[in-house]
Parts: sequence; structure tokens; C-alpha cells
Amino acid sequence: MTAFPLTWLYAPGDRPSVVAKALTSGADIVVVDLEDAVAPDRKAYARAATAELLAELPPVPVHVRVNALDSPWAGQDLAAVAPAPGLCALRLPKISSPAEVLRIAQHAVPTGLPLYALLETALGVEQAYAVATAHPSLRGIALGEADLRADLGVPDDAGLDWSRSRVIVAARAAGLPPPAQSVHPDVHDLEGLAASCAHGRALGFLGRTAIHPRQLPVIERAFLPTEEEIEQAETIVKAAAAEPGAQALPDGRFIDTAVVAAAQRTLSLARRR
Repeated sequence: MTAFPLTWLYAPGDRPSVVAKALTSGADIVVVDLEDAVAPDRKAYARAATAELLAELPPVPVHVRVNALDSPWAGQDLAAVAPAPGLCALRLPKISSPAEVLRIAQHAVPTGLPLYALLETALGVEQAYAVATAHPSLRGIALGEADLRADLGVPDDAGLDWSRSRVIVAARAAGLPPPAQSVHPDVHDLEGLAASCAHGRALGFLGRTAIHPRQLPVIERAFLPTEEEIEQAETIVKAAAAEPGAQALPDGRFIDTAVVAAAQRTLSLARRR
């Protein structure tokens, strides 16, 4: 897996043929969904099919989004998929407290399997930093924006920007990677997806979850550095190598350790181009 995954593609666990296509879609990570994408009467089948898939190592990293911890299915999901050798990580929906993460990490999955918490309510957002620092097995946090929008009663994206920034800051304060942006629900609106990704990148997101393979190239292009950004990063890294420490470049830009680190990340991302 790339050090900076940019695309996570969701696929419903009760449709093995769709999961198989997702595994060859070019997504950095495939997220097999046992939760919202699966009807209640299909939960058992989705769980069994996913466990069968993960009995062997898949061609790309696979995460599984289990059902919410207070649902009737979460315990069965964890028992079925957590021991699977092909599972890379678990995504935990509707997390609202660090206690929920601890419960999973210490009791349901005590093996150190990487966990990702999805914050989908106002309470979850308020607890973002506490969740992000709840346990060493937690490797990332992100928003579930559809549920959060309903919880907050906001009609459009503008009402979510404060919550987005809150989660981005909490992740970075906890030493976690920048969160991936939540899904763009209209799979035909690629222009809107690109604009939304540009806004998310400006806020501090890195990469995005998707619900259709056609969204993947748009997401990757949006989060990859531009030629100008690459050129600027190369200038900064070369200047830092020639003269360590804070300095002003000939064009007047001031650089220090933080600026150099950001430039190095830009060049790491550029290697995907």
C-alpha cells in the first residue's frame, strides 16, 4: 500500500461480484461495507461472504466497515471478520466516545488490528480528539457526513465545514494522518466531485472515500500536487539540503523545518503521478 493512500472505494459486502471489481479498480484501499449498504435481511450473507473473501490475502488492502456497535450485528461482524488473515483494518461507524474504541480494541479485537473511527454525530465531533487518542490501535478518524448532516440539520456542505476542520485538527493533534474526505454521493456529478475535493484539500483532507470506480481518477487528480507545487517543493528541499536551518529563498519565501517537511510530503505524493 502506498504511504499516502488517496482513494478508498466502498463496496457492499452482500455483492461479491461488485467487491471483486472493486479489488481491480485501482483504488488504494477497498472498504467492504457490512453496514449502510446492506439490508438487514442480507447481513448474515454479507458477513459470511466477506469472511470467505478474507480467508486469503486480497490483491489490495481491504478494510471492513462493521455495523454500529449498538446494533444487533456488530458482535457477529467482529467475530466473523476480525480473525481473517486478509483483513487490513476495521472501520467503526457512529463512534461517539473513546470508550467505544476501547471496548473494541481491548475486548472484541485485542490483537492490535488497525481501527478507524467514523464520527457521524455532533457528540462524535465534540469527542474527536478523545476518540483519536483512545488507543494505539486507532490509526485514523474521519467524518460520516450523511449522518452528521442529518444530526445537525444542515442543508448543504457549508454547514459542515466547522466539523470538518475540527476532525482534521483532532487527527493531526493526535499524531494521526490527515483524514480522508467523506463520499460525494452523486456518482454522475464528477465536476461537483472535483470542486468538492478541491475544497476538502484546502481544509486539510488527504484523499477521499468513493462509492463508484468512476470517482477514483477525479479524487486522485484533485489530491495530487500540481506541477507548480512540485517545482516549489523541489526548490525548498534543495535549498534546505544546501543550507540547513531557517532561511529566506531568493524569491523572498521564508522556509523552516515545518515548510521543508510539507515540501517533502508533496514530493512523496508526486511520485504517484
